Amino acid sequence: MRKILIIGAGKSTSVLIEYLLKKSETENLEITIGDLAVENARKLAGNHPRAKATELDIFKKEEREKAVKNADIVISMLPARFHIEVAKDCLSFGKNMVTASYISEEMEQLDNAVKEKGLVFMNEIGVDPGIDHMSAMQVIDRIREQGGKMLLFESFTGGLVAPESDTNLWNYKFTWNPRNVVVAGQGGVAKFLQEGKFKYIPYNRLFRRTEFIQVQDYGRFEVYANRNSLKYKDIYGLEDILTLYRGTIRRVGFSRAWNMFVQLGMTDDGYTMENSADMSYRDFVNSFLPYSPTDSVELKFRHNLKIDQDDIMWDKLLELDIFNPDKKVGLKNATPAEILQKILMEKWSLSPEDKDMIVMYHKFGYEINGEKKQIDSTMVNIGQDQTLTAMARTVGLPVAIAALKILNGTISTPGVQLPITKEVYDPILKELAQNGIVFKEEEKEYLGYNPFGEVGN
Repeated sequence: MRKILIIGAGKSTSVLIEYLLKKSETENLEITIGDLAVENARKLAGNHPRAKATELDIFKKEEREKAVKNADIVISMLPARFHIEVAKDCLSFGKNMVTASYISEEMEQLDNAVKEKGLVFMNEIGVDPGIDHMSAMQVIDRIREQGGKMLLFESFTGGLVAPESDTNLWNYKFTWNPRNVVVAGQGGVAKFLQEGKFKYIPYNRLFRRTEFIQVQDYGRFEVYANRNSLKYKDIYGLEDILTLYRGTIRRVGFSRAWNMFVQLGMTDDGYTMENSADMSYRDFVNSFLPYSPTDSVELKFRHNLKIDQDDIMWDKLLELDIFNPDKKVGLKNATPAEILQKILMEKWSLSPEDKDMIVMYHKFGYEINGEKKQIDSTMVNIGQDQTLTAMARTVGLPVAIAALKILNGTISTPGVQLPITKEVYDPILKELAQNGIVFKEEEKEYLGYNPFGEVGN
């Protein structure tokens, strides 16, 4: 039997394991799921004869090495910072490896050694990064093969709540790690290109510099810029491109409301707050407002952020119950971001029957035979419930498919890599389409970045 080791039994692994177990008879697979919380692994393994759960502490070197040594390929679904130790073991014992995370500097430094051993270390093979790379490169390569020259590339992805489960004024629920949502955009300026001009958005302006997109059958969305779009010039071979812009999708109005928290400092993760455990939600909000012997917390909040009491922004705040004097934070030595996350999780967590939704949108502008053209490509995927989410499907399926393709030798080019070559994206996108993850392409008139023809750049 061919042995696959999956390290980490978190939210994204349900669909990954389900796929591999369905293939286990025909592909002669044995799946081992290792996690520190062995009950999570047991739950995912079920009673399947070709699956087994094991307690695995990756900080125990001997335990980790033994598990890696016994596998034919390793899938690491750990938090990104922990992949490197597993990667070093895979290198030592000559095992191929798959992760859904961005390639870290430490991982990149293993590239030559991985190539020398003829191994494949596939990274960034989830949804974003992952499906975004593959779906973008498939179209970009096709344009180039036809003799076209890329002028514009925009790419946006969002993990959202499906319309039928959209039950709050923010039109949003957590479909992934809530912490990533709360601290999104911090740690650096957003950089991108528009019509040949370099543009920069600092964090304090990020959520007020949004763009709008339209997705057929699903309506209007807004996007805010990701941290560094410019690195994709090299990754995708777009050195001469005029517009290069990547961002995150939300429903219209989310960013304006989220900006209230940013302006007050509630998303800051750089310091801990005194007496946070005993603090009420109301105390937390009041901590960021000026002292007044007479004005209420609500009045001070509205005055500081210039919010009228009939503004929908105010209703969104009231819906979160953040002015409640009786609810306690209950977190010791917590940062503002950690406290805000706790408050939001009460209101934005998926209910058991809730469905999430992944939306991906690419825009390709190009010139061919002297004529400018545009392709819009969209993908919408809706989950089944709280466990079998669209997020778990769009992360887990490409990881699982890639692992099997590597195991079977379909993907064989060695090195630490991401899925941007035809050898990788062609077979994986084909199988994703068979599993309902499909891109719809629409040819449009090329209007450049500035479709309404305003003067200026």
